[in-house]
This record gives sequence, structure tokens and C-alpha cells, in this order.
Amino acid sequence: MKNIYKMAFIIGIPVLLASCKKHEALDFSVEKPATIAAQEQINAYKELKSYFNWSNSPNFKLGVATSLTDYNSKGVLYRLANSNFNQIVIGYEMKHGAVVKNDGSLDLDNVKKLLETAKAAGMEVYGHTLCWYANQNATYLNGLIAPTIIRGTSGPALEDNLIANPEFESGNITGWFGWGNGSVREVSAKGDGYGGSGYALTMSNPTKVNSWEAQTAYDFTTPLKSGSTYKLSFYVKASVAGSMSVAAQETKSYGADDFGSFNLTTDWKLVQMEKTITAGDRTRFLFSFGAYAGKVYMDKISLNRVNPNGGDKIIEKTADEKKVILTAALDKWMSGMLGASKAYVKAWDVVNEPMSDYPDPTQLRTGVGKTTIAADEFHWADYLGKDYAVTAFKLARQYGNASDIHFINDYGLESSLVKCKGLIDYVQYIESKGAKVDGIGTQMHMGTETDKAKITEMFKMLAATGKLIKVSELDLGVSNKKTAAVTSAEYLAQADMYRYVIEKYFEIIPAAQRYGITIWSPLDSPSGSFWRAGEPIGLWTEGFIRKPAYTGVAEALKGK
Repeated sequence: MKNIYKMAFIIGIPVLLASCKKHEALDFSVEKPATIAAQEQINAYKELKSYFNWSNSPNFKLGVATSLTDYNSKGVLYRLANSNFNQIVIGYEMKHGAVVKNDGSLDLDNVKKLLETAKAAGMEVYGHTLCWYANQNATYLNGLIAPTIIRGTSGPALEDNLIANPEFESGNITGWFGWGNGSVREVSAKGDGYGGSGYALTMSNPTKVNSWEAQTAYDFTTPLKSGSTYKLSFYVKASVAGSMSVAAQETKSYGADDFGSFNLTTDWKLVQMEKTITAGDRTRFLFSFGAYAGKVYMDKISLNRVNPNGGDKIIEKTADEKKVILTAALDKWMSGMLGASKAYVKAWDVVNEPMSDYPDPTQLRTGVGKTTIAADEFHWADYLGKDYAVTAFKLARQYGNASDIHFINDYGLESSLVKCKGLIDYVQYIESKGAKVDGIGTQMHMGTETDKAKITEMFKMLAATGKLIKVSELDLGVSNKKTAAVTSAEYLAQADMYRYVIEKYFEIIPAAQRYGITIWSPLDSPSGSFWRAGEPIGLWTEGFIRKPAYTGVAEALKGK
């Protein structure tokens, strides 16, 4: 039956009829606008958590993300969270960058207040996150591993030689290697080195090809410094006259800074060159001699960074020293955070977003080779190696509760099944090293255009691990549109996608592996937000009005 609005209008009657009737009331029936009727149907729904069958799954977590400030202030978002959900996760304020100060101390006062507020409301708190590459106090961390500078005028203008085997006096070419065109690298006979005594590095190329088709290389453990000038010096002679070139190279995309080419003669000659390095990823020193046919002798090879402070001595920390320092910093951070929260927080994202996106999502994320690094970005794996997550999970177990639930968490698993497989393989690696991973979180920041078949396949892959599975940061855009451009039909499609994801989770993930589902953005995103700015990703509008997406979630939860 249609809803009817009734409106009464009072109409004045002409004076000639006044003796018969002073006023007459007329009824007009007006159909209620469809948008109002639809909104009333949405508003008639109960709170989300009321639709879930808690007697069947008492440990299931229906979560929502919020800010620490919003929850502590006990405003509308606080009430919305408490009414509809049984767990909150704090988007930023429990991360390294929010808590660790520039002197390394931890400011945990706001976190402690949050836990008190949540406890009083009977609301569980999920910990997010202990070890990530973003939202870090990178200023502090980079300062820990910065070079030691000894001020003074007596220090060298050039820093120490970066080549560990520059004169080959041990009778070998350790550290030097190469490839291409049947070329050969060897140590010379004793006495063939510069000055008629000692040894030299020899490289032989049988035929002329492209310069880069025969190369001799030396790798550094620490990249050359972007913006620094390096001086190169060596002695060289050859069996016949010719030329070759030298460069500092990055080993993935092969970007390089060329020192240039130099001539070869049959007599020993000193070659001196210099180059200012343009990127902080040059880890390979490379001679290219494919265009030369013959045998080249090299000795007393020196590559020195020009000290920008003149007489100051700059002492770089070794890779091993950096690893020790940063492991201690990770230990300090995790022991402090877990010590302050363990009485109330029983589950954590221990490692967040470990996998790369490009070029190979089966590999770990790295900052090496990136031309732009955010001010709060710090890649622990670049210093602690592949075992950085092993260390993090062991520390979480050491400083938290023995029964805590520990997750690894990443995004894009539903759009890249290769990345999903890579994450699963990494979990297996972590556990092969003696750490315990309890669960895998799939973030699922998606849109209505996301491939449903891939969503289903991702859930199957995750279910097969036997781990607890959490939909950790679910939010859904609408065909990459901003809020103002979305149609009513597209909002219904958004509701359908929310419902699809949740129903597939319950259909595919076995009951014993269902940890929970967290709605990452309860409200549509404001136009000025750092997160999916201006997108209608929420279950409520910015003005706290329920959307069709709310009903999609409610219907999916019914009786589960």
C-alpha cells in the first residue's frame, strides 16, 4: 500500500455564499516521494550487530575503524561504534609515527586513555600496527643509523676506498665478477701488476661486440650516496690499443651514472675520473669492455667519496651495525607499546603490508630504488632483511600475552592473486624460522567494479592456509566516482557488493577460521581527506545518514 500525505487547505468562500457556509475543507492525497520511502526503509533497520547470531559465534569480531580522538571524545562516532560493532581499530594513533618521539621515547598517554574509554564501554580494541613501512618516525630511525662525523681539519678530503680488493696482492680477484661474450676475468701472473711486481686484475674479450655485452663488476653492500661526488683512480694497460667505459649502476632497472670512457694503451697509464651520483640506489661498480677485443690489465683501483665537509671524517655504519641498532629500536618500540596495552588488547596486526606491488608482488616491499620517499616512510626489511617479520612476530610473542592473536595484513589480495600467493608463501617462511603467525588479514579496499570471481578465489586461497582469516579494512567505492556523481542505481550496486563480500566470507571461510570483519570507513570520505578523498565508501553519509550499503551489510550478517 502506498504511503499518503494528507494536506488540508482552507479556502475563503465569496460573501454571497456566506449565509450558507463560512469555510470548506478540501482533502488532497499526495504520494510520498520514493526517496523518502526508501530512506525510511533503511532507517527501519536495527543496529548492525543485532543481526549477527552471537550464540553460534561468540568470538566473532564485527569491527569498525575510528580515530583515537573521535572515540575518546565520546561524540557521535563513539555512539555509532558502540551501537553497531563490538571491536574498534584505531587508524593511526597506535602506530610508530604517532607514539615514538624524536628522542626515541614513547608517548603512550593517549593510548592508555583510549583503552580506559573502550573498557568502560565494553568495546574491544584491535591493535594496529606494530611493524610497517609507513607512518613511522623515520626521522628518529634514520638518525640512529646516520654516519658518525668527526669534526676537525686533519681528516682526509677523500673518504676510505670503497673497493675492498683494489690491488689483488692476495693473488685472487675476490669481489670482482662479470659476464658476457665468453669474456674471462682472472688474476694475472705475479709480477704483471703495476710497477712490475705483484698482481693485477685481467679481463679478456675474444671479439668486439656492443660495449655492454662484456662487463666486469664489483658490488657494494651500501649504495653510493645520491648527491655525493666520487673520485675514481686506477692504473690500466692493454694488449692492444682501444677504449672502454665505467659506470655506477643500479641492479634492477639498470639505471646508471656514467663516469665515461677512457683510452687503453699498451703501457701502464693512470686514469682519474669523477662523477656526482644522481640516485641513492647505485650498488654496482661496472667496467664495460664488449667493444674491445684483447686483454686488459688493471691495478690499484680506488673509488672514494669526496668528503663534503672538507677535513671532517665521516664514518658510515656497516650493514651489520645498522641491523643491530634497528633491531634494538624495534624491540624498544614493541616492548613499550605491548607493555602499555597488553592488559586490554589481545590481537594485533604485527606486520602490515609486507609485499611489493611492482614489479614482483611475490617479493618484499623495499625502499631501494625509489626516487621519492615519504617523510614518515621507513623500510625495516631493507636493514633487517627478509627475517624482519620473523623478528617482529617473536618480539610480539615475547612482550604481549601468550594467548594473543597475531596477524599479518596486506591489501590488494583480491585484485592480485599472485600477491595473495606471495603473502601466503611469506607466512610459511616466517613460521619456518620459528615464529608463529595466527592469522592473515585481507584489507579489501575495493570498488563496485572489482572482479567478484577473484574475491571468491582469494577467500579459497586464504581458507586453505588453515589460519584465522580477517577482512581487516573493508571499504567500497563506486566505479571510481566521487560522491556527488553517484546515482541511486550505483548505490544499490555498492550495497550488493558489500553483501557479496560478507556472504562469500561466511560461505568459504570455515567457521573455526573466521576471526571477523572490520568496516574501515563507516562514513563517506570528505573531499579533503587523505584517504580516498571525496569517495562514497561508507555505510553512512558524512552527515551520519544510513545508506543502502548499510542494508547490504545487515542482510549479509543475518543469522550468521
